[in-house]
Amino acid sequence: MSSEGLNPESDDFESRPSFYIGQHDSGRTETLTDGQYSQVLKSGFYFVTTPITNRHFYSRVCDLYKSHLQEREDWVAERGLTASQSANPSLPGPVVPTLTNKDTSYAPSSYVGNLVAYSSPWIDLCSSDPLISSISRQVLNLEVAYANFCGARGIIVPGPRQDESCRGVAQYARAIQEALKVATRANIIIHMPMYREPGLEEKEETLSSLLGKSNDKVTDSAKEIDLFSAWDSWHTIRSVCDYSSRLFIALRIPRRLPEKDLQERWFCEPLHYLTLARNTFQENRGGHPSLSRNHQDLINHYMRLKNSPWMILSDVGPEVESLNESTDKMAVDFPTLADANQILKENQRPRLPPLNPFVSYMRHLERQQPPFSVLETPTLTSFQDWLQSPLQPLSDNLESATYEMFEGDPVKYDQYQLAITQAMADWKTLNKPTSPVTLEAPTPENQKLIVAVAGAGRGPLVTRVLRAAEATGTAIQLWALEKNQNAYVYLLRQNEQVWGNQVIVVKTDMRSWEGPHIIGREVIKTKVDILVTELLGSFGDNELSPECLDGIQRHISKPHGISIPQSYTAHLSPIATPRLFADISSRVQADPVAFDTPWVVRLFAMDFVAAQKVPGHPRFQQAWEFVHPVLVSREDDFMEEASGGAKFTTVGGGSMSGSTGSNDHNARHCHLTFVCRTRGVIHGLAGFFESVLYAPQIAEKEPVEISILPDQIDRKSKDMISWFPIFFPLKTPLYFPQDTELEVSMWRQTDDTKVWYEWMVEAFMWAGPKTRVKVGASELHSSRKIACLM
Repeated sequence: MSSEGLNPESDDFESRPSFYIGQHDSGRTETLTDGQYSQVLKSGFYFVTTPITNRHFYSRVCDLYKSHLQEREDWVAERGLTASQSANPSLPGPVVPTLTNKDTSYAPSSYVGNLVAYSSPWIDLCSSDPLISSISRQVLNLEVAYANFCGARGIIVPGPRQDESCRGVAQYARAIQEALKVATRANIIIHMPMYREPGLEEKEETLSSLLGKSNDKVTDSAKEIDLFSAWDSWHTIRSVCDYSSRLFIALRIPRRLPEKDLQERWFCEPLHYLTLARNTFQENRGGHPSLSRNHQDLINHYMRLKNSPWMILSDVGPEVESLNESTDKMAVDFPTLADANQILKENQRPRLPPLNPFVSYMRHLERQQPPFSVLETPTLTSFQDWLQSPLQPLSDNLESATYEMFEGDPVKYDQYQLAITQAMADWKTLNKPTSPVTLEAPTPENQKLIVAVAGAGRGPLVTRVLRAAEATGTAIQLWALEKNQNAYVYLLRQNEQVWGNQVIVVKTDMRSWEGPHIIGREVIKTKVDILVTELLGSFGDNELSPECLDGIQRHISKPHGISIPQSYTAHLSPIATPRLFADISSRVQADPVAFDTPWVVRLFAMDFVAAQKVPGHPRFQQAWEFVHPVLVSREDDFMEEASGGAKFTTVGGGSMSGSTGSNDHNARHCHLTFVCRTRGVIHGLAGFFESVLYAPQIAEKEPVEISILPDQIDRKSKDMISWFPIFFPLKTPLYFPQDTELEVSMWRQTDDTKVWYEWMVEAFMWAGPKTRVKVGASELHSSRKIACLM
């Protein structure tokens, strides 16, 4: 049984994501007036960026730095000090005084929520000059504090200009951490390029360059660009800030898009804005702005996020001069009351200013997006990256609403019905023996196929079995088993009102069921020909399907009996998912075992870090497999020797201290190697499953399967929504260099009373043809404290 089934909606939602487009002018030095702001909105934008401080404040800061240096030189000269004495680190540095009304035109207003505060691009938090870096940090704190006071919801801070200096990036990260504490309500959004494409940075020179203190290296256009260096800097910043939920990215989209690996890496980060500069666009044949097909695909992909990023068009107009002219014209040409009344009488429509051409194109692109798919209904979208605890199906009784959600997936039940239908058809074709259902002499009339649905819930599989029997003309005796006393009542009602009393409903735990039987002078036990269950979880076995089937498979007829599902496999892949790591981190105080919990989650904003198509090391690797029925089971022997179901309590013999070993055959272990071509970070392991519901026993027929593997689901069970993946988190993100091999170890453990998982990850890189060096490792995680109870 899955814990993630959902009922897809067919209407009441927009067919495509909406674009929210803002305007940024890198040359703007003052906040727009009401009239100017109105003109920007009329040209098609929803919001605008605004500088927090102006050129007056910038001049004050420059003068402060210069006067401090001059005062220090004068002080040294007056005392006749040497150079080493004048470099005393205990000498006081410059202190930037508080803002005044001349330093800013930004102020609280009725539309402050539509203004995105933009920190001064000239500050240099990465400077190697301690005076400049200190002044820059003070300026940043003054600006974010004032923007926070004015009611800014978001404050954009230009990111580091270079990535090579670890010291500079660390300084920057430390300053952002402090700014988050200063701005207690506002989000801090770091403006970062996707990669260091020339011309993608801020146009304004930094304080270091303007004051002649820059150590910036001249960029060599012929030098090979490190595509992942900008992401590395971002990773340092957010790590220092402990993955703050108020820290976001404004991602500069380059003119030339990088490889898919880097696009996916940024996709999993907390994107707030996508910024597109004028030079990112191309002119089409009509002279209008347009984006390449690759850019369109990127935007379409990013807009599928639950919290889709907003867009900022940079330096595409309208210019400040044109805004001033428009405002002046409005003031001159504003109609009198008599003129306005005449316009209304003549039913004339006022002329609206034309849309900005770049906005017009983006609106066209918005309409051209692929429509939402079956898996992108509002309900399913709301489940993106939303953590859910796995079910405890053996210890908990589910509510009717939960069953109803499970039943909302036609794909799963269609596949089950197909599997049951093929099994019945093969049984007849191969002329397999059936079981007697009366005490009379065997005849075709009283020989029926005995089918049991174990864990029937509200009966969706019972209905599918009856349909399969009708389609194949198979006479069946159908048993429905359910331990939930509340669902049992529902099944009895269904049997009377829907199934025509064709079903024998039994309230029992399937592991304690005595099996099908004929009631006469004495009870005569028979066997189940086809056993149907839906016990699978997101990892296949995580809801104790093996243990449940162990307790009932002794009733399956041998050697012809069939179990549906017939087998299932668990699969793993390491992933980067910063959002989930931040979410789990926020829960630790209230839930100390949050990082030891395998979470069910619809993984979306994440990156598969393992390379594809590596021989012997695919991106998705099988951890283990379970096959049913098991013809020889230690559990069967134990049950027989214990005379009807009581398990041994003798200590010793099992792999776990204090266990009997009766469930050891369901323990598993795997050790998998994943190859990572590019450097990155992982936050945990994504778990998936595949299942063969039925493998036809007649040649040339394809097996009936279901799968949630990303590279197989469309082929085997397209649009199936019953299961989301499972996520095994790491307490500490594991960073790894390029060309790394990640070694994943996982165990399925049991002590006869419960089942849990243990997992760890190690990172290795090759230091020579025959030498591998460990460069990192996680600790061993264990879900034993929240184990699934048998």
